[in-house]
Formats: sequence, C-alpha cells, structure tokens
Amino acid sequence: MPDPVAGPGETLVEVAAAGVNFGDIKQIAGELTEGPYAQKGPLPHIPGMEVVGRTADGRRVLGYVRQGGYAAKTVVAERDLVVLPQGVSAGAALALLVQGLTAWHLLRSVARVRPGESVVVHAAAGGTGSLAVQLARAFGAGRVIATASSEEKRAFALELGADVAVDGAAEGYRERILDANQGQPVDIVLDAVGGPVLDSALDALGFLGRLVTYGSSSRQAATAVPPHRLAVESITVGGFWLIPLLTREGAGGTALEELVGLTARGRLRPLVGAEYDLGSARAAHEDLLGRRTKGKLVLVP
Repeated sequence: MPDPVAGPGETLVEVAAAGVNFGDIKQIAGELTEGPYAQKGPLPHIPGMEVVGRTADGRRVLGYVRQGGYAAKTVVAERDLVVLPQGVSAGAALALLVQGLTAWHLLRSVARVRPGESVVVHAAAGGTGSLAVQLARAFGAGRVIATASSEEKRAFALELGADVAVDGAAEGYRERILDANQGQPVDIVLDAVGGPVLDSALDALGFLGRLVTYGSSSRQAATAVPPHRLAVESITVGGFWLIPLLTREGAGGTALEELVGLTARGRLRPLVGAEYDLGSARAAHEDLLGRRTKGKLVLVP
C-alpha cells in the first residue's frame, strides 16, 4: 500500500505499536454494517483503532483512528492525539484509549461519582473493569467492590485496590454485595454483564443509586424496568458507549491527558498482555477470541 497522506487537521504517524480490540474482529468479519464501527471505503481494508508512534516533528503520541491502525504508517486527526511521556509504555498507553476512556466516562460523565460513595465494578479483572477499579479509588470512592468469576480474578482485583471482591453471579448477588458494603445498599454499579446480573444489581442500589450499563457479555436480556420503579426507589439507569463520543468530540483532551498523567505517576496500572508481530495479527485475533489472553494485546510493525 502507498503511504497515506495527511489532510487538513491531520498528521502522519509512523506506527510503533497498534492495539487490538474485539471491534476490529467484528469489523473485518462483516458483522458490523452500521454505526461508527462499520467498515467503510474500498478494499483492501486496514483495521485498527489505536496507535502509538511518532509524528514527523518528533512527537511521541497516542492516537485514535476509525480504521487503519494495523500499518507501518497511518493518518490521525490532531484532535485524536495526545503526547506521551517516555515513562508510559506503548502497551500501557494503548490500554488507556478505548478501555481507559470508557472507564473514565463511566465514572465521571455518567455515574458522576462523588467522594465517599460506594462503587461496584463488574468483570473487574477485564480491560475496562481493572481500570475502573483503580480510577474509582483515584476519584475518591469510599468503598470499591469488585466482582469476578474466579478466585484468581478476584485476587487480582484486590491487588488493584478494590476493598473487597466477590463472585458476580446473579444468584445471591444482592446479599453478597450488601455484605461487602457493610450491610448497606450501594451508590454506583458499573455493569458490562447484563441479563440477570443487571436485574440483581438494581436490587442492590440505595437511595439515588446509579447503574451504568456498557455491555452485555452474558448475551442475555435483562428484565424491562418500569419507570415508576425508578421514581419510587429514586434510582437511575444509564448507559454509555465510547465510540459515538469520540466521533463527536475526538479522543484527545482532558480525560485522556488525565489518564496518561495518572499512569506516568504510577497511580494507574493498565493491564498489558502479549505482543505480536503485525504479520501475526490473525494469531492475536484467534487468541483473543479463544480467551487465551490477559491484558491489552499489542501489534508491532
């Protein structure tokens, strides 16, 4: 392929590393035909949304691209770039873009966490969940409760700063969460599981509690919530998806700069996984789909 050419408001980036996401796999499989993830333009198609690299003027940057990251060079809009300090590795930086910004906005923009509040993070050992646990602590949460499916994952969540970690299964959920919160209902639940777990999480919310849904890994439908229940119990159910926000506002800015700064100061530890040669992108996808990986997968041209 010829080198891409930067247009107005864009810059050419020589890619040092690209991040791998489930969205890349769905896109190239033709499973996404509408929305910001949809494949657009003629073939050959180059996937990849996250890159770390250098600009022609020597800046080391982290950037978001709608597609084109799996390459030696790509074009990134200036509004989608932030400068990286040398102390932040490429893998850590790539974990901050989609997963880190999602965790930041779940807590800041939607749940609007306040100091002293209790926060429950589902799937706390995953890419977004592991960052949400740490950010909840950094943002002043009074008690951080992690849920995860195995003892190993729960131990990892405790390492990251959770006060307590419990099984996230729907059966017995409310009792475990209230016990973990010293007998009290919780203020915030961040849910990427959906289905019966979401139903149970609603029962654990206290006065003015907020549940934010941002995924449904269970692939099960949750029960419809009648509006009068929200009013009577004074609870809020919200949702969040990062990609439309990036399309509207760009990836660069305050939130990503804060995430990079927290990482540079050692207050945030993104989970970095295996590194693959760019020519082995298929192997990376197969490992991700096979759940044989842990942390952010990185492709190196």
